[in-house]
Amino acid sequence: MENENLPLPESIQSLVQTLLEQAEVFVTGLMRPWNAYQIGIALGLFILAHVAARLIEPHMNEWLRTREGWPKWRMRFAVLIRRRMRLILFVLMIWPVIWTMQQMTWPSRSYLLGIFGQLAVAWLVIAIVTRLIGNAFLRGVVRYAGWTWVTLSILGLTEETKQILDSAAVDIGSMHISLWTVIQAITVIALLMFGARFISTTSAARIRSNTDISPSMQVLAVKILQIILYGSAFFIGLKAVGVDLTGLAVLSGAIGVGLGFGLQKVVSNLVSGVIILLDKSIKPGDVISLGETFGWINSLGARYVSITTRDGKEYLIPNEDLITGQVVNWSHSNDYVRLDIYFGTAYGDDPHVVRRVAIDAAAGVTRVLAERPPVCHIVGFGDSSVDYILRFWIRDPTGGLTNIRGNVYLALWDAFNEHGISIPFPQREVKVLKGSELDTRSLGAADAEHGA
Repeated sequence: MENENLPLPESIQSLVQTLLEQAEVFVTGLMRPWNAYQIGIALGLFILAHVAARLIEPHMNEWLRTREGWPKWRMRFAVLIRRRMRLILFVLMIWPVIWTMQQMTWPSRSYLLGIFGQLAVAWLVIAIVTRLIGNAFLRGVVRYAGWTWVTLSILGLTEETKQILDSAAVDIGSMHISLWTVIQAITVIALLMFGARFISTTSAARIRSNTDISPSMQVLAVKILQIILYGSAFFIGLKAVGVDLTGLAVLSGAIGVGLGFGLQKVVSNLVSGVIILLDKSIKPGDVISLGETFGWINSLGARYVSITTRDGKEYLIPNEDLITGQVVNWSHSNDYVRLDIYFGTAYGDDPHVVRRVAIDAAAGVTRVLAERPPVCHIVGFGDSSVDYILRFWIRDPTGGLTNIRGNVYLALWDAFNEHGISIPFPQREVKVLKGSELDTRSLGAADAEHGA
C-alpha cells in the first residue's frame, strides 16, 4: 500500500530495484555447477544445430529448385522452413535431452534447459505465424514484440513489466492513459485490423467475381465494407482496453470541425467519389476524355480516378473534376463509337464513284463495323476540291482512335490511286502587271537577249 502512494519516479525506482535483486539472484544461481552444465549443454546443442543447418542448406536449396510446379504458398512455407532450419534443429535436439534428464536426474538439473526449450519453441511458432503478415514493417514489429512478451512470460517477469509500464501514465480528466494501455491498444487494434483486412480481402474477391453487380457498384460495396470493418476494428480495440469513447467522441468532433476547414478539397473529392459510384456515370474500363486527356479508367479511388492513356501515362484525376467538368464517356451506355474523317477530291472526279470507292475502302479496314456500314456525303464545294465526310463505327475505343483513323486514311489513299481519283492541293499563279517594275525588268532582259 505504501508503494501505491509513492510519487511516480520512486515507484519506478522501487520496481527497478526489485528487478535488479531478482537478476542478481538469477546470476548467482547460474554459478552453481548443475546450472553451468545446463548452459553448456544448451550452447553445445545450438552449435551442433548451426553446423547441421549449414550442411543441410545446400541440399535443400537444390531440392527447392526442382519444385517449380508447387503453389506459391507452399513454396513460401518451404523457404521459411529453410531460413529457420537452425532453430528447428535446436528444438528437435533440446527437447529429447530435457525429457531424458527429467527421467534420469532431479528436476532442478534440467530447469534451465526447460526454459531454453520453451523459448525456442515460442520463438519458432511466432516466426512462422507472423510470416502470414504481408507488410514487412508490421511483420517485424509484431514478431519482435511477440518474442519480447513471450520471453518475459517464460521468465516470470510480466507482472513487474506491467507495473513499470503502467507507472508511466498521463491522466486526462477521468481517463488514465499509461504506456501499458497504449501497448495493449496497439496490440488489440493490430490483431483486429489483421482480421478486418482478411475478411475485407476475401469479401472483395467474392464481390468482384459476382457478374450480377455492375463494376461501379462493386467498387462502392468494397469501399463501404472496408470502412465498416476497419472503423469497427479501431473502436472495438479501444473499447476492449478500457478507453472511454465518450471523451474520444467529443475530441474527434472538435478535430473534425478543424479538419473540415483545412481539408475542404479532400472532403469534396471523397464525396464526389461516392457520387460517381452511386450514379454509375463512369466505371472501370470506360474510355473517357477530359480536356486533353484521353484514356480508359484503370481504377476508382476514394480521392481520385486513375486514367491510363495510349502512351502509357497514368493520370490521377481528382473526383471533383469529374463531377464539375465536362467528361466525354465513349462507352457509357454502349461501346459503339462513330468517327468522322474529312477529305477532298478534284472537280474532275465523279462524286458518285468517289463515294462508292470511299465506302468500300473504309469497310475493308479491320475494326470498322459491318453491321453499321460506313457512309460518305458531300459537305461542300471548296476552292480547289469537292469536300466529303466519311463516317464509320467501331466498338472497341480502348484499341485507340488515332490508329483507326490513320488506317482508314491509308485505305482511301490506296483506293483513290487504284481508281485514278486525285486529291488536289492548293496551287498559286503569279501574274506580272504591265508597267510594273518586274515587267520593265523582264522586257529589258528580253531586248538584251534579242539584240545579242
